[in-house]
Amino acid sequence: MKTVLVTGGSGFFGGILKRRLLDADCRVVNIDLQPDDLRHAALTSVQGDIRDEALMSRLYREDRFDAVFHCAAILAHAVKDQNMLWTSNVDGTRVVAEGARRTGVPNLVFTSSNCLWGRGYDHALAEDEPPAPIEIYGCSKWVGEKVLNEYGADMNVISIRCPTIMDFGRLGLLSILFEFIDEGRRVWTVGGGQNRYQFIYAQDLADACIAAATHPRSNLFHIGSDGVKPMREIYQHVIERAGTGARVAALPKNATLLAMRIAHHLGISPLGPYHYKMIAENFLFDTTKIKSQLHWRPTLTNEEMLYRAYLYYQQNRREIEARKDASAHRQAANMGVIRVLKWLS
Repeated sequence: MKTVLVTGGSGFFGGILKRRLLDADCRVVNIDLQPDDLRHAALTSVQGDIRDEALMSRLYREDRFDAVFHCAAILAHAVKDQNMLWTSNVDGTRVVAEGARRTGVPNLVFTSSNCLWGRGYDHALAEDEPPAPIEIYGCSKWVGEKVLNEYGADMNVISIRCPTIMDFGRLGLLSILFEFIDEGRRVWTVGGGQNRYQFIYAQDLADACIAAATHPRSNLFHIGSDGVKPMREIYQHVIERAGTGARVAALPKNATLLAMRIAHHLGISPLGPYHYKMIAENFLFDTTKIKSQLHWRPTLTNEEMLYRAYLYYQQNRREIEARKDASAHRQAANMGVIRVLKWLS
């Protein structure tokens, strides 16, 4: 790879991938709705919309890309305009793919999501498990995958389905958890916290994306950490290392899920259907295929990742609370009605 396009390169993961590519001596073009805070001689940053066909045509015309990394996405809790979410994640994906096909880009790597499912499973999901999304973000990522499948005969399209991406700097909804820990409050699990939910370390995901950009054919991969422990144990690990006096506590499952549904429908909670469906469930990806075909391995466990993310919050809390004009994963989420739970903690 010599020259690459990164969509969403001002966001949390896109920014990490962008830096990794620059470190590998690539020339990087970044397009994002948000401004780019990085300056580098080999970086061209464009603040714009991937749905803008004229703008995207210009980018593809001005550079011949050796690969495209399509990381841009609008999250459900980040905007109230569901049409913007849908058109950005679906129509924008088609604009990105059309430009790549038209200019002969050989490889396009797409970061998809575990939100393609909305219930727990008692087994690790392989790539042939039929998706069943339950909310608009998951649906948009699933349709985005299907859009890209239309281009698989013209270039190598590699979709990587990711669980929650973690690293130093990850905020969004996690900032609510971190605020509870930082203030030494009770950290609540739903139903006891014995469920296992997989994360992926951002640097490990970047490794996989870079490897996928030279993969010789279109493909689909699941990615995630190994050795996933129950959420209660993961929270306890972070709390002990934080040393703030926080402690893990449990909320009754059925009553809490009902309250979460009501709060969502009243528009007073940042948590949507995916969260109240999955907060007490097991969800793991089977990563056998990506390990075999991309020779990839995870390097950090869930508890190590979550502590890294908390440490960033703890060190930068004042600046984070004043932060604006950043992507959803790079700023703190609005706590909404959860603030009542904080007062009682």
